[in-house]
Amino acid sequence: MQTEKEKGLSIGSSKKKILIKYYYERIRRDVTNFIKWMLLAILTGLVVGGASSAFAACISAATEYRNSHLWVFLCLPLAGIVIVFMYERLGRQDGGTNQVLSTIKSKDNVPFISAPLIFISTLLTHLTGGSAGREGASIQFGGSIGSWLAKLVHLDETDHHVMIMCGMSAAFAAVFGTPMAAAVFAMEVVSVGVMYYAALLPCVIASIIAAEFATGVGLNPETFPVARIPQLSVESGLKMAVIAAGCGLLSILFCVALKAVSGIYGKYLKNPYLRVCVAGCLVIGITMLLGTGDYMGAGNELIARAVEQGKARPLDFLWKMILTAITMRAGYRGGEIVPAFSVGATFGCVAGGLLGFSPEVAAAASMVALFCGVTNCPIASMLISFELFGFSGAAYYLIAISISYALSGYYSLYKDQTIVYSKYKARYINKKTH
Repeated sequence: MQTEKEKGLSIGSSKKKILIKYYYERIRRDVTNFIKWMLLAILTGLVVGGASSAFAACISAATEYRNSHLWVFLCLPLAGIVIVFMYERLGRQDGGTNQVLSTIKSKDNVPFISAPLIFISTLLTHLTGGSAGREGASIQFGGSIGSWLAKLVHLDETDHHVMIMCGMSAAFAAVFGTPMAAAVFAMEVVSVGVMYYAALLPCVIASIIAAEFATGVGLNPETFPVARIPQLSVESGLKMAVIAAGCGLLSILFCVALKAVSGIYGKYLKNPYLRVCVAGCLVIGITMLLGTGDYMGAGNELIARAVEQGKARPLDFLWKMILTAITMRAGYRGGEIVPAFSVGATFGCVAGGLLGFSPEVAAAASMVALFCGVTNCPIASMLISFELFGFSGAAYYLIAISISYALSGYYSLYKDQTIVYSKYKARYINKKTH
């Protein structure tokens, strides 16, 4: 017979064993999860980083070829026909970047065919001078590869979504050279007001590896040195606030213009081949009338001139916005992110000059402010400003981003983006963007 003391010791010993087993299982689970995501992030960073580096190199080569052989621009309608044909034959299930966002929310699948399709179609668009970006394409490109890798290693549905975000981050980082912003953007863009922190580790690791991979093969990250940063004062802060308010309203106009052009195409040019031909001819005609090739491609030259030299023509932002809407809603591929950067940079440069404020700082701040307005991603916007421009003008970038975010309403480039929490009150609303 056990005494009361022996029984107590026996029960205490059993509890200790249960606790030890519990903590052992918990530590084993956490370590296993950590190792799993480290390995998957490294794999994603290398695979997506390599593919995205090739993508960026091809885009650069296509841009250089177009700039030295301007006759290629006349082939824009033909390129559009080829793009429409490819998607009609092979990509009917492809829903672009919106499909990637839907997949993260368990509403859709990203077909692997999306990766080669977006690669070739974006290359054709840039080669022939369509007004389109490349980061939007890279998001879809990376998300598609991330989804394929998830299926390859047989991940469950929840982990599958994390891998898509991981691929998006890696592609964005490799193409644009901003790993901090890339990691956060993938977690922030899907549901405004909610961050997918479970994806933090893989997104960060994959972004850094992909960015370093791109740098290692000679694709140096883009940075724009900003000169003449004025001391922050009440006057300079108010001027920045006025410019930022303009960016918030301009971001709404950009989103509305894209939807309006899409509606016009849907009403009057329902045949996709006719639509892309008419749009291509329209882009060629407007470009020839304007007498400049600055609006071809993503608009990097406009950004560099505005931020580094403080120079922009008064209507650069308007023409870039119009030509991007005509190009992207007709069926050409690429993305609207860098065009949005160039619209913001040129608008800020002009507005800064009119208000007697440093046009270079105004261009840099407006560039990230407009990006924030059209994507509803303030944290990613802040990180982009630090990675591209440094911290010297941080106060102006933060003012511009916060005001643009507040005034841009519930508009977005992505129709499947969800506003989970209100921008104006600490209130759950869970509504789709306009």
